[in-house]
Order: sequence, then structure tokens, then C-alpha cells
Amino acid sequence: MSSPIDLEKADEELEEIGGVIGFLNRYRTLIIAVLTVAVFCLAAYAIYDLTNEVRYDDVVHALTTTKISSVLLALLFTGLSFTSLVFYDQNALEYIGKRLPFPHVALTSFSAYAVGNTAGFGALSAGAIRYRAYTRMGLSPDDITRVIAFVTLSFGLGLAAVGAIALLVIADEIGPLIDIDGLWLRLIAVAILVALAFVVFAGRNGREVRLGSIAVRLPDSRTWSRQFLVTAFDIAASASVLYVLLPPTAIGWPGFFAIYAIAVALGVLSHVPAGFGVFETIIIAWLGSSVNEDAVLSSLVLYRVIYNVIPLVIAIAAISVAELRRFVDHPAASSMRRVGGRLMPQLLSAFALLLGMMLIFSSVTPTPDQNLIVLSDYLPLPIIESAHFFSSLLGLTIVVAARGLGQRLDGAWWVSIFSAAFALLLSLLKAIAIVEAGLLAFFIFSLVVSRRLFLRPASLLSQTLTAGWLTAMAVICIGAVVVLFFVYRDVGYSNQLWWQFEFADEAPRGLRAALGISILSSTIAIFSLLRPATKRLEPVTGELVARAVQVVQKQGIADANLVRMGDKNIMFSEKGDAFIMYSKQGRSWIALFDPVGPRQALPDLIWRFVEAARAAGCRSVFYQISPALLSYCADAGLRAFKLGELAVVNLSNFELKGGKWANLRQTASRAVRDGLEFAVIQPQDVPDVIDQLAEVSDTWLADHNAKEKSFSLGAFDPDYVSSQPVGVLKKDGKIVAFANILMTETREEGSVDLMRFLPDAPKGSMDFLFVQILEYLKGQGFHRFNLGMAPLSGMSRRESAPVWDRVGGTVFEHGERFYNFKGLRAFKSKFHPEWQPRYLAVSGGVSPMIALMDATFLIGGGLKGVVRK
Repeated sequence: MSSPIDLEKADEELEEIGGVIGFLNRYRTLIIAVLTVAVFCLAAYAIYDLTNEVRYDDVVHALTTTKISSVLLALLFTGLSFTSLVFYDQNALEYIGKRLPFPHVALTSFSAYAVGNTAGFGALSAGAIRYRAYTRMGLSPDDITRVIAFVTLSFGLGLAAVGAIALLVIADEIGPLIDIDGLWLRLIAVAILVALAFVVFAGRNGREVRLGSIAVRLPDSRTWSRQFLVTAFDIAASASVLYVLLPPTAIGWPGFFAIYAIAVALGVLSHVPAGFGVFETIIIAWLGSSVNEDAVLSSLVLYRVIYNVIPLVIAIAAISVAELRRFVDHPAASSMRRVGGRLMPQLLSAFALLLGMMLIFSSVTPTPDQNLIVLSDYLPLPIIESAHFFSSLLGLTIVVAARGLGQRLDGAWWVSIFSAAFALLLSLLKAIAIVEAGLLAFFIFSLVVSRRLFLRPASLLSQTLTAGWLTAMAVICIGAVVVLFFVYRDVGYSNQLWWQFEFADEAPRGLRAALGISILSSTIAIFSLLRPATKRLEPVTGELVARAVQVVQKQGIADANLVRMGDKNIMFSEKGDAFIMYSKQGRSWIALFDPVGPRQALPDLIWRFVEAARAAGCRSVFYQISPALLSYCADAGLRAFKLGELAVVNLSNFELKGGKWANLRQTASRAVRDGLEFAVIQPQDVPDVIDQLAEVSDTWLADHNAKEKSFSLGAFDPDYVSSQPVGVLKKDGKIVAFANILMTETREEGSVDLMRFLPDAPKGSMDFLFVQILEYLKGQGFHRFNLGMAPLSGMSRRESAPVWDRVGGTVFEHGERFYNFKGLRAFKSKFHPEWQPRYLAVSGGVSPMIALMDATFLIGGGLKGVVRK
């Protein structure tokens, strides 16, 4: 039996563990960023050390002597690899039971992998490409999440299977390279294959596997087999790209295939953008003993260009051509524009990141001697020195602007196009760099033809760079320094280098460029990290509320009448014909429902709200939004999570006839026998009974030990209650229950907000009240009735559902102790409504739990209000 001292000690240990876990969760993003930079530094040092005998001129010579046939073969295998990648998405869509036009899927998949392979898992995400494109094609956030999960999981499992099979074949060849006995490698490979075989067997014929209360339907054997073949073909083709670029080696293709698979896997796990440095380190470490290291380095550079850069350029070129053909009435071009308009900003963002890296790295590498001789005959030294230095700074500027391009900011577009134009000029002045100038010209061309996509007014100075982008900047700057040391490793350092200005002195120019980008990047990072303090929002005025009410009356959203409470801030569109109502909680600006107003006013209004929240140092959150708003939120960089389901009754079909309405029919009959009478009190007459309504409200609050809510619910305020009709139930002439009816002049939708009754009201009074309100609204010509949302209802807990959905479904199923989730849905289900999904959209990188907690505190009036009900 444990002593009290032992139990107390155990509690203390649990508290310490909880504190550590809490710390790790709180600073997870920062910790990952720091570890990513640390891993890259280790990889960079390893490359520098492994290539100790390699000289820059040797690498350039190896690069220029690469056979044209090898390059053409690499291009062929790149095409085969990207063709196979399209079937990742196609298989994922078939797995979730969705069908989309193949050309649209192919363009989306190709663009997603072009961005993902270039920028990696950190700064830019292939998932963002899919989310933007598939949202426009009609897929829900749940479906898109499942597609992304299928693609990611299938690649990971396929990579593990392919690597394990290859390891079985060449374990004796790989073992000596990493000082591990081949038998152990084979045992590891067998263990991996057994585990994968168990997963395939468990999911045969699409069987469900239960993990506690969560049921997951695994892909059937046919899906597993087909996806394995796709993954194996993809990895084989991409490995062949690098293999044909390498000179003849002692390692055969099967052995290289295993090495390549391991290098790719470790590059992904490192979280370094595109696995840059980590992938190269593993390849050099394993091939350095069998191939000249200068040849390996030159092959890796070509591999990055062919497999990473060229597909990105092709994707941008294809969409640019479609943009040019917008003046031509051609169905194919029109279709590509619809999808391409969603993808182009992300593609240009990734391309800008590449161009910025190119300009920075070229500033720390020497100019070819023949080009330098030509320049010295025509240009004075100060111009060449200045062009070299400012070109590197322009490269960093384009890297920073890349994030704004992904967000479709007009400021980022202007900065990018001017920076690229100046960089193009400087590339000719500093080194007659034709290829560099050509890529910059192509970038400018792509920006010009896609100008219509970058119309969001925003200042780059107000942008706060995320941890991912700061990490990418750090990796680029550190990489530039490593390249500088590699190129000039034979140059002895001295303080005099900083002040040497000669045509032939390349090292000082590179040193000054590296210092310039280091200072500028540090300044940008510090400026970004010192976020502006949150500001207090100005209280809403009666004039603003009156303007908002005028907009509400012209729309068909009954719940928008909550703006009448005057407890929320209001942001109007530029024309004043639409608005967002929102409040601030913690560091969250939380918008309630969809913006109210014409559809064409929504995109700019949503973006203005996101920008205003970011400028105030806060996160933007949209609470209880409809599927129609998801594509606009995706464009603004928000992620959506299912929040629950809204119950909507079609009033044209509503009548208490038939078997399914028997219970409500009996309830209504019993209420009439109990002497209940229904009446609708018009707004002008509500003040006459406001005292009776207040008595019912106060009694209801006291009986339920509750306090008034806010934000998404109204409170009993005489002005608010008197602004709309009120449905009441009377017994013996006394009001025993009431509900205020929300409606607009369009008569499209009706709803209720406050629903309160006396403790001694007859049983079933609220059911009767709702039935009478529904019949009243139907008689008035209303089309539908909004019964409100059932939180966490309809959350999927199976078929590779997102973690958010599975947790929400579990809470809905077992959380009755804290909230009447199932009871609320059961009440609404009495009226046989149509269930429509509602979502929570949050800024990228923000945990939905934080946003939901802020919304809960806002509705409940803080922590005390939530605890008290």
C-alpha cells in the first residue's frame, strides 16, 4: 500500500511532467524553428568538412562538362516522376469518394508538388495549394484534409516500404558505409515490412480499425497496392534523375535507390525547407568514397535545378499563357484560368523565394573571369561593386516579398516587380549573368500577366513574418555564408579584406555582400518579432448600428440581427453595403457568422479584416461560417475546422401532418388543452409588455443559475427585445414563455434568439412555442427557419478524419457532463431540419483550440461566465 508521502511525491512528479509538456506545447513552433536551424547548421558544417579537398573551380568544371544526354535523361525522368505524382491526388479523391475533372486535378497536383519540392514543409506548403484549388472545386475542408492526409501518409508508407525492400537487397553494400552489420539492416527492413503488412492486412476489404472510441476505415488492399506502385514508380523516377547526372560509380542503381530514399526521408523529417543541406549531406557522405566529390556537388546542383526549378517554371508558364488567353473565348483556357487563379500566387511566391536565393548565392560566388574582363573595359569599379552588393540586398527583399505574393498583396506585387527589374539590371552590370537575368525577366512577365490577382491593399511593413518564414530566411543566410567559405576557403581572412576594392578581388565583394544580407535579415527579423501591441477597439456607436441594420434588412440572414445588440464592433466595406461584426478576446479578433452584404463585397472585406487584425498584433478568427465562405477564407490564408451543424427547416414543406410529426402534433394538442395561447407581439407593442417579459427572463436566469451571454447570443435588453417581433405563450392571460423572432425585409429566413419560460410553464411549452412560430412565419411568406447550430454535431470519427473532427466527435458523444450536446441536437431534430455544416476559420499557424477557447470566453463573458454557465 502506498504511503501518503509516496502519493504526494507522485503528484509532484506529474505536475512537473505536465509543466514540461505545457512548455513544449506553448513554444512548439519556436522550438521546431530553432531545431530546424540547428539541424541545417550541422548539415552545412558536415558538407563543408566532407568537401575539404574540393575546390569551387572543380565543381564549375564538372558542371560544364556534364553530358547533354544526361541532362535530357534527367528531364525525362523528372517528367515521369511528376506524372506519377498526379495519381497521388487522383487515388486520394477516389478513396474519399469524390470525382473531379482530371485536368484540374493534374494542374493542382503538379503545382502542389512544384511548390512542395521547392520550398519544402516549412515556409510554403503544398497543402495550401490543394486547399485553395479544391475549395473552389467544391470539396469541403474535411474532404481536403483527408486528401492531404492520404497523400502524405501514402508517400510516407510507400517510402518506408520501398526503402525497406531496397535495403534487403543491398544491405551488405550499405552496411560498411554506415558501420552497421548487414544482418542488422536486413532485420530492420524485415521489421518495417512486417509492420506495413499488418496494416495492409488489418485494412483488407476496407475494414474498420477501432482505436478506443475512434473508428478508422483503412484503404482496401486494391487501394494500398495501387498507391504502392505509384509511390515506388515516383521514387524510382526521381532517384533516376540524380543517378543519370552522376558520373559512373561503384554503387549500382539498386544501392543508390536505397541511399536516395533514406536521404529524402531524412530531408523531410529535418523540417529544413526542401531538405536543403540535409539531403546533400547524406548523398555526399555515401557517394564521396566512390565518386569525385566535385562531381557529386555539381550533380546535386543540376538535380536541384532540373527537379525543383524547372517544374515550377513550367507551372507558372502554363498559367501565364492561360492568363494571356483571357481575351480569347476558349473553354480550355477559361477552365485553366479558374484553377490557375487560385494557384498562381503560391507558385509565384515559391518562385520568388528561389530567385531571392539565387541572387543571394550569386553575390557570394565569383564572376567568371571572361565576364569580369569585359566589364572592366566598359564600367568603372564603383558601379560593379555597388551592383554586386545591392543585388544581394534585392534578393533578400524578394524573399521577404514572397510571403506577401502568396497572400495576393498589391504591395508585395509592386515590391517584387521593382526589385526584380532592378536586380535584372544589376545582374548584367555585376556579371553579365544571362541566365539570372532571363529568370528575372520571366518572373516580371509572370507578375505582369497575373496583375489582376494581386489587388489586396496592404503594407509589407505591417506584415509579421511567421516562424517558418524566419527559419527559411535564416537557412538562406547561413547557406550563403557556408557557400562563401567554401568558395574562398583558400583565401586567408584579414581585416583588410573589408576595404579591398579591385576588379580581381572577388572575396572582399562576397564578404561585404554576406555582411549586408546578414544585417538586413537580422533587422527584418527583429522588426517582425517586435509585434505591435494590441490596441483597444473603439466602442460601437448607435449610428454605426443603424447603418448595419439597414444592410441587414436587405439580406436574408436572420441571425445578422444580433448586430442590434450593439455589443460588437462593426467593419464596413468600402462602399458601405456590407459589414463584419466582431469582438476581441485575448489576442483574437473574432468575426461572427458570414459577412453581411452582397457576395461581390465579401473577398475584400474579409481581407481587410484579416489585415486589420494582423496590424493590431492579433489573430483573425471567423466563427460559425457557412461553406460558401470557405474559398474566400482560404484565399486570405485561413484554415477551416468544422464546428458543428446548423438546423434549417424548409417552411414550404412544414405542416403537422404525417407520422413523423406525430409527437409534435400531440405536444401541440396537449398545450392547447392546458390552456396555452400563442400570440405575436409586434415591435411597436413590445414596450407595453416589456416588464412581463423581463420577469420571465429574470426568473429563467435564476432558475438555471445562469447569466446573460453575449456575442453569438443576445441578452435581455429592452431596446434589443423591442426591435423585432416577440412570440409569447400565455396561460390565464399571463405570459409564461417567450422568444424574440429575428427576421429581415426579404422574408427569406426567420430565427429566434432569446427563448425563456417560467418554471411552472406546462410541459412541452417550448416545443409548442416553436411550432406556433414556424406556422406564423410560414403564413407570412418566409422560406426557411433557422433553428441555430448544434455544436460539435456531425463531426467525423472515421475514415482518416482529421484529429480535430475525431476529438470533437468524442466530446459530442461523451461530453454531456459539461454541455448538453446530444440533447440540443435531439431537440432540434424534432423539427426534421436540414443539417448544414458550420466552420471555424483561423489564421494559418494558429491552433483552433486557442481560437475556440477565446470564442467561448467571449460568449460566456470570460472564464467566470463559462464556469458559471
